[in-house]
Parts: sequence; C-alpha cells; structure tokens
Amino acid sequence: MGDGPPSIWEWIGRNWDTGRVDSISNLLTDHLTMSLVPIVLALVLALPLGLACVRWRWLYQPTSGFMNVVYALPSLPVFMLLISVTGLSQTTVIIPLTFYGMAVLIPAVVDGLNSVPDHVRQSAVAMGFTPLRRLLQVELPIAVPVVLAGMRVVAVSSISLVSVGALIGQGGLGGLFTRAYQNPFMPPVIVGIVLIVALALIADGLLVLAQRLLTPWVRARKGTAS
Repeated sequence: MGDGPPSIWEWIGRNWDTGRVDSISNLLTDHLTMSLVPIVLALVLALPLGLACVRWRWLYQPTSGFMNVVYALPSLPVFMLLISVTGLSQTTVIIPLTFYGMAVLIPAVVDGLNSVPDHVRQSAVAMGFTPLRRLLQVELPIAVPVVLAGMRVVAVSSISLVSVGALIGQGGLGGLFTRAYQNPFMPPVIVGIVLIVALALIADGLLVLAQRLLTPWVRARKGTAS
C-alpha cells in the first residue's frame, strides 16, 4: 500500500460504518430522516389547509401570501433562530423544511382540486355521493397528478436543503462537506454529492411510480389515444 492519500473507494470502506456518529451510514440515515419527515408532515398539513382554501376562497390569498413569505426566508438564519427553542437537534431542521414543503403543496392541492371539472362533481352529486365520498373517490384522485407534481418539488428541495443543517451540526450528509472544508480532501465531497443526488433521483422516481399506480386511467387514456 502506498504512502499517498487513500482512493475514494478505500476512504468509503474505512468510513462507511465506523460506529461513530459521523460514519457515512449514520449520516445517510440522519439525512433520510430529516428529509422524509418534513415531506410527510408537509403533505399531512397541506391537505386540510388546501381543502379549506378551496372551500372558503377568501382564505387562499392570505394563506398563500404567508407561505410565500416563509418560503422566501433563508434556511440557515431560520435554523439559527430555532436553536434557542429546539436546540441542536434534528427538529431544528425538520420544522423549517416542513413549512417550505407546505408553501409548495398548499397551492398544488388547491390547483389540483380546482382542476376537477364541474360536470364530474355534478355527476357525483347526481349519483348520490356524500361530500366526503365525493372528495375521497372523485376529487382527490383527479387532483393526484397535480399534488404529486408538487410533492416531487418538495422531495428534491428537502433532500438538498438538509445538507445546510450541517452548519449547525445537523445536516446529515452535509457533514461530509464540513469535514472536507475543515480538512481539505475531495472524497467526502464527492460521496456527499453522489449520495444526495441519488436520494433525490430515487425519491423522484418513487413519486413518479406512485402517480402511475394511483392514476391508471391516465395510462389507459394514452393507450387509447395511440
């Protein structure tokens, strides 16, 4: 073995699972947690808020305006402000990312529900559907493509923004970047970028697959048209 610096594969082998909190496997797990939890929370919170905005039209403009202001806030200063409340924990990263996700998903939910044709709603009412049944079986399925398009944006942005949390010690794979900055060495940077991009591509692919499974009529329509 030479005296030079280790190759990238040697470095990965040595640092993948060292038992320490800064091992690659632990950083990857933390990154997944801090990116997936905000995505789920944003969807859970955005759905009822979006439904309320469709039901009471006057509510949409102030809600959208407030969320746009939140979305415009730089993530790092927000993390630093939250430290006094939530401390140096994953929650400090998860809370802002949840609000960023809601800023994207609330308009997606509203646009998706507004895309339901009136004659479809009227047909459901004529068939005796209750408002709840109409929402669950007619309106939300039709809104799925628009909502999942918003989810794809939220997923990619959340996976990317988690790394900023490394500046407060809670950035998942972003910790590889700070390690490389403190001790100039390229393998941590390359591994961090590759893993973050891979996570974003996998999340995007899973959401595309979910859309295909949840909207089989779209594939049937394309097959008929061809």
